[in-house]
Amino acid sequence: MSNFTRVSILFAAVALTGLVGCASTQRHESTGQYLDDSGITAKVKTAIFNEPTLKSAEINVETFKGRVQLSGFVSSRANIDRAVQLAQSTNGVTSVANDMRLK
Repeated sequence: MSNFTRVSILFAAVALTGLVGCASTQRHESTGQYLDDSGITAKVKTAIFNEPTLKSAEINVETFKGRVQLSGFVSSRANIDRAVQLAQSTNGVTSVANDMRLK
């Protein structure tokens, strides 16, 4: 086997391993999905922060594959509804899970 063939096989194996390592599964995100979700999380947090009736420190935002989960303790049902509405209207959000509770 020539050196060129060995190097080609080695390069192909490394490339394939790299591609498989970046693939997403049901419980894991790919690198691109992680970056997209980070952007969505930032947009939702910014929308909540810019809403004068909401206290952004009370609401936690997590995103996984476009699905946003809101959690925390807020003072009124209206605040819960407004936070969910802001999350749903954010670009890239596929669904919103509301796990917020009243104080």
